[in-house]
Amino acid sequence: MKLLPLAVALSVSLAFGCLPTPGAAAGADDLVYGYECHSGVCRKVELSEDNFAKAISLPVCRLFCSSSIGTLWPKPTGAVQLEPLMRQVDITNIKIQRPGGVNKRDKVWRDTERRWMDLVHAKIPNLKLLRSGGYQLAVVINTADSAKPTRLTLDTDESYVLQIGTNSTAGQVTANITADNFYGARHALETLNQLIVYDDIRRELQVTANASISDAPVYKWRGLLLDTSRNYFSVKSIKRTLDGMAMVKLNTFHWHITDSHSFPLEVSKRPELSKLGAYTPSKVYTHKDIQDIVNYGRVRGIRVMPEFDSPAHVGEGWQHKNMTACFNAQPWQKFCVEPPCGQLDPTVTEMYDVLQDIFSDMFELFDPDVFHMGGDEVSVGCWNSSETIRNWMTKQGWNLNEADFMRLWGHYQTEALKRWDNLTSTAAAPTPIVLWTSTLTQEQYIDDYLNPQRYIIQIWTTGTDKVIKKILKRGYRIIVSNYDALYFDCGGPGWVTDGNNWCSPYIGWQKVYENNLTHIAGDYQHHVLGAEAAIWSEQIDEYTLDNRFWPRASALAERLWSDPVGADGGWKQAEARMLLHRERLVENGIGAEAMQPQWCLQNENECPIDAYA
Repeated sequence: MKLLPLAVALSVSLAFGCLPTPGAAAGADDLVYGYECHSGVCRKVELSEDNFAKAISLPVCRLFCSSSIGTLWPKPTGAVQLEPLMRQVDITNIKIQRPGGVNKRDKVWRDTERRWMDLVHAKIPNLKLLRSGGYQLAVVINTADSAKPTRLTLDTDESYVLQIGTNSTAGQVTANITADNFYGARHALETLNQLIVYDDIRRELQVTANASISDAPVYKWRGLLLDTSRNYFSVKSIKRTLDGMAMVKLNTFHWHITDSHSFPLEVSKRPELSKLGAYTPSKVYTHKDIQDIVNYGRVRGIRVMPEFDSPAHVGEGWQHKNMTACFNAQPWQKFCVEPPCGQLDPTVTEMYDVLQDIFSDMFELFDPDVFHMGGDEVSVGCWNSSETIRNWMTKQGWNLNEADFMRLWGHYQTEALKRWDNLTSTAAAPTPIVLWTSTLTQEQYIDDYLNPQRYIIQIWTTGTDKVIKKILKRGYRIIVSNYDALYFDCGGPGWVTDGNNWCSPYIGWQKVYENNLTHIAGDYQHHVLGAEAAIWSEQIDEYTLDNRFWPRASALAERLWSDPVGADGGWKQAEARMLLHRERLVENGIGAEAMQPQWCLQNENECPIDAYA
């Protein structure tokens, strides 16, 4: 067995007298264990005067011992070189140099730097015990676009190169970041942060002395969906979700703000929508809240994309308008999939004026490069229950069959899109529109009503659904959210019946990790923008949010950023890194679900049943 040369390179900075005497009882502040690298596995050892010089802390050992990519999450897609040598960092002497031309007062860059320093400080369990001194850490950022950060788009280049070098004479470690723009540079900072660890043996902050990483995401769209209508989520809890997303380079927060259950969105010209539709006056997302969340996301490299789900999933807030059908109709099973039912009435001309006012606020507040118009679970039975709708269709010479109700839906979609386009007419190009898979996206209807140059289809059915390739072969781009792997609310009791909820069982992180989009799309992979994991919040609120998203969302992040394949493509190779990554999430205030006993974290490869197979 060969010891990692890193151990020799580390300076012994704690006097042996600070260690417990072998066999003696240790005090609360005494560290008893360290680690040594044996045959690519970190082994736990009791510290003594004999082995102290060789022993290293667990994060340092894992960084170099187990894998060529260390403990990085998600794994980089380009070349990675990590020299097994660490340098102590002087926490009081970290300098960040912005790209030339960036205004010193630019809030996005300033907040990015502040957040990065907060992440560094979060590594230190007790500042009073931190050993002072060390190397200066200079972070030098170079971007081709040195202007103020613009919004993230489907064309944004998120790649970066990170190079770390040490000048021992000058006592300086320099991290050079090269990227096309702010977003790539921000991702590089995230990676750099993962190369900084707290060594609890020597009680010092350390950084990789020499490294080179080239990295870029495989998929453009890497997202999470949160439904804030079934249950309300505070701004603080949404920001915490954005924090976790930033740590794993997820770039899209899909905000399903409204539904039939509640309308918590403030609309300036239609205040009655939230007054009638919110659960309480305090459970409303004001314009100030939304601007705060959008800006918070941008600092973290995340687009916040709004969804206004329609023409179905509409109800609370629309009272007294005579613009809906089957709202809160009973028995609800005849009209929708869960109570309360409700759909917009496409025959009411004035309804489109209300839509335009909602769209107007969303356009101004979110500045979206992509807009989601829902289109989920439209019920023919709901529309057919309305005498007003039936009479209108009859006057058009239509029948009351499925095909003509899809024609009615097509009419709605055309008119709603016109209202959106009225607001965005000055944009350089029409906004791409996302719709869920539905009856309208089936083979017999999709060509008549949805232009593949304009519409992106979000898949929510199973990953083996034959409809997916029928959509892809027509040239539509897709976002994958197959419920059998990416619905994180699955697994729990039924709430409208006994037994378990409809999409049980609970989906483990391993299945999320193995949800290969190439297998789903086949020969049409070039039309796949990426994927989203979803939380529909019937049985989840902000108090259970973290452990539903995390660390499973991290598994999705590596699948979308790295798309691991072959021998390195399975969850087993990722498990040891995932355990440490989960600790990193918790370290930064995210209540990620526990995966294994902590003993498994400290005893690498001892828990998987076929670790040595």
